[in-house]
Amino acid sequence: MEAIGCVPEWMFMPESWKILRVPASSANLGPGFDALGLALDIYLECRFRCAKNLAIRARGCDAALIPTGEDNLIWQTALRVASDTGKEMPPIEIEIANDIPLGKGLGSSAAALTAGVVIANEILDFQWDAERVLHEAAYIEGHPDNVAACALGSIVASAIDSDGIARAVRMEIHPHYGVAVVTPDFDLPTSEARRVLPERYTREDTIFNVQRSALLIAALTQGVTDAFPAALEDRLHQPYRFSLVPGLEEIIGLRTPGLLGCALSGAGPSILVFHERGHEHVCDLVRQIFRAHGRSSEISCCRVAKSGYRLFDESAG
Repeated sequence: MEAIGCVPEWMFMPESWKILRVPASSANLGPGFDALGLALDIYLECRFRCAKNLAIRARGCDAALIPTGEDNLIWQTALRVASDTGKEMPPIEIEIANDIPLGKGLGSSAAALTAGVVIANEILDFQWDAERVLHEAAYIEGHPDNVAACALGSIVASAIDSDGIARAVRMEIHPHYGVAVVTPDFDLPTSEARRVLPERYTREDTIFNVQRSALLIAALTQGVTDAFPAALEDRLHQPYRFSLVPGLEEIIGLRTPGLLGCALSGAGPSILVFHERGHEHVCDLVRQIFRAHGRSSEISCCRVAKSGYRLFDESAG
């Protein structure tokens, strides 16, 4: 009898459900273009198991924009992993519960891509650890910053080494600091945000960002408040995107007690706000600037997610 899914059809019984939770992420953090990222406690959740036929259902934030057929990014990624390893991905049933806004610079595609790698790893029993999942996801994504945060959690510095292997180091944000996200009412495709960037940078601008990236990591982990807002300054990507995000230049320039500084979250248009604990109200200044430019926005007082993706049996959840 021909096998369908994970077992022969005549003896088919669906496997138990697995639950996968992948955090949202914010990349760049100002000066750390394509190198720094952090995980946020906003999640993509996938409930999945082997099935006779592919079945995908989606609910939650922007559910209408999530494909539920063969073109679904989670499924396409799982197929890619199987193909790259010489395996065949069996049909699966996936129930997606999404809380990550799409097209807002909060790593929705990186979360889906990471989910696809983890699901393939689980179904095909590769037994990869988080570092290997990160490498596979970064290989498909083309850069490691968002997927490193999805895989490892917290604040992550990452790079692709000369052998093409993704390397990442996880760090903890100082407990005196908090983060929030202000999300405006429009989308900004990553392709458009990338298109405005120059092909080359001057030595002066490159050194400027290298210095501030190092300063930012030291300040965020050690709690050196005096290093801000200089630690969040950037010349490599945000100035070129001012025209794409109304009010961005003013937002980046905000200065007030309790505010460490603001940065474009990934390619935008969401704004990542670093603040001292107890000063969450500074986020409303960002909303006011968006409002002055004719845009409404929402504040998410989220936290840095301490861990990356989590996978468990439904019965243990």
